[in-house]
Amino acid sequence: MAASLWMCRLRPRGLKGPLKSIDNLCFKSQSKHSSSSVVVKSEIAQRKDQTDTTAERKSFYVLQEERLEQAERSVLINCPPKTNEKKFLKHLSSHGEINTCFFYESFGTYAVVEFSKKESIASLQDGTIIPSIQHEANVPFKSRLVSLKLNNPGDLSSVPSSTQCLRQSAIPINELVQRLSGADTIDQQLYTLTETYQLTEDNVRLRFLVCSLLKDIAAAYFPECTVKLFGSSVNGFGKLGCDLDMFLDLDGISGRNSKKTVGPFTLEYQMKRVSSERAATQKILSVIGECIDQFGPGCVGVQKILNARCPLVRFAHQPSGFQCDLTANNRIAIKSSELLYLYSSLDVRVRALVFTVRCWARAHTITSSIPGAWITNFSLTMMVIFFLQKRDPPIIPTLDQLKGLAGATDKHLIEGHDCTFVSNINRINTTENTETLEQLLKEFFEFYGNFSFSKMSINIRKGKEQSKPDVSPLHIQNPFEQPLNVSKNVNQTQLERFVSLARDSAWILQQDGMRHPLGAGAQPWGLAALLLPSASQTGGKGKKRRKREPASERIKSLLESLKSNKPNSVNGNGKRNFSTQSH
Repeated sequence: MAASLWMCRLRPRGLKGPLKSIDNLCFKSQSKHSSSSVVVKSEIAQRKDQTDTTAERKSFYVLQEERLEQAERSVLINCPPKTNEKKFLKHLSSHGEINTCFFYESFGTYAVVEFSKKESIASLQDGTIIPSIQHEANVPFKSRLVSLKLNNPGDLSSVPSSTQCLRQSAIPINELVQRLSGADTIDQQLYTLTETYQLTEDNVRLRFLVCSLLKDIAAAYFPECTVKLFGSSVNGFGKLGCDLDMFLDLDGISGRNSKKTVGPFTLEYQMKRVSSERAATQKILSVIGECIDQFGPGCVGVQKILNARCPLVRFAHQPSGFQCDLTANNRIAIKSSELLYLYSSLDVRVRALVFTVRCWARAHTITSSIPGAWITNFSLTMMVIFFLQKRDPPIIPTLDQLKGLAGATDKHLIEGHDCTFVSNINRINTTENTETLEQLLKEFFEFYGNFSFSKMSINIRKGKEQSKPDVSPLHIQNPFEQPLNVSKNVNQTQLERFVSLARDSAWILQQDGMRHPLGAGAQPWGLAALLLPSASQTGGKGKKRRKREPASERIKSLLESLKSNKPNSVNGNGKRNFSTQSH
């Protein structure tokens, strides 16, 4: 498991302007909501205006290039726990102007420092020494992960800091339930959940920096290679604590796909030839994985999983606390990330609904961090997208409609698969749909609680159901590799659990008592009630777990209990009682 991270934002004197949010994907704190349709329309428009900025409208690849360039100007520094921040920054500023700096904790205290110019990194490395250890040997690999040593600890004593430390791992579910119960509307609950769980600006900066540090290792063999992020870190749906998925890209190496030179001769590099592209990928990852294991500072638990369908190197990066997967020649995964980023940027309700459904699924163990027969977060995201495509009017377009808007530069054929869709978000018309998140959440559960999974397949390319091509309990067509079922791992039992919980959740949201606060947040209501655990269990060794009761019975007993409780009950200390326990 990744280590929990705490980060402290520092704004050194002389820095230019306010720090930007994560490409403006993070929502601002919302105002009080109203149930009237006029206010709902205003709320949706207001939130869309908050994200409809220049940065938000940039293409996926432009944003990634900007983030990678930013990471190239950054360094990761392991600091003593008692470090005077002002003197620390003054010392580093001798190497150049500092754009931003923040501290966090993960197996020690670390600082991410971004300079204005890349030359500052070279200056810093020129002044960094290789430690001498009497009884051990060091591999003299000079990375941008360095340690700060105090020459005179007494002179650099700690001073009280006014900066606020922000948690960088997801808060416990009971704390989230309590926070949501204090909201005024179900719409506000969904936005609050998204704001609470989404990746922060600092966390994204750290992710790209780790990616850049891995590129430095791979560049020992392939100087012109790049290492890019894909998946949750960049697609707009990343949750705090999610894994770090990276892609070793060798396509940018000069000489590939070059036009034939003019003249009587052409020079070609002599290459080591292998039996297939897959074999080449396996050999490359095997070597890079060995380098990470032997020479990568802070990289532990390295596993080379080379016989998987998509070969990868898996390891933990202790200085950041991230669990990392490194793949190669995984270009379709990059396009999938771009597609999800596009959908997440089109309408603020998309992200809010995806975050909510994922959180609901995890709270009821529909999804799991352990591979198995469970529904995955990617499958749930496909289901939300499909549902939003089928609204009247649709909230987001189908993949075929996005393909129809594509320009000449958007055309991509990868391994025989058509991955073409528009990359310019400005070319996509905004929806006229003004449904509230409360409506969408309730109807999402109703839609899939009554979906004909036994006969029909989900297809976001067409935006409509199709006859299932096989007997898999759940069939969700891969948007690019269309013959593949992204939910092939799901068994009938897990699908039935999902359907049962979806029906029960829709039933809860139909009850008048669950659609409004139950008296100053005294009891979980609305979305908060949906997140209560689906099974009451006792902890500790030697204790028997109580048998899981049927979800529908649990829901009914929960509602009866909530109706019988007085919402404004107070305890002996004069404080309102709050319960997050299921009955």
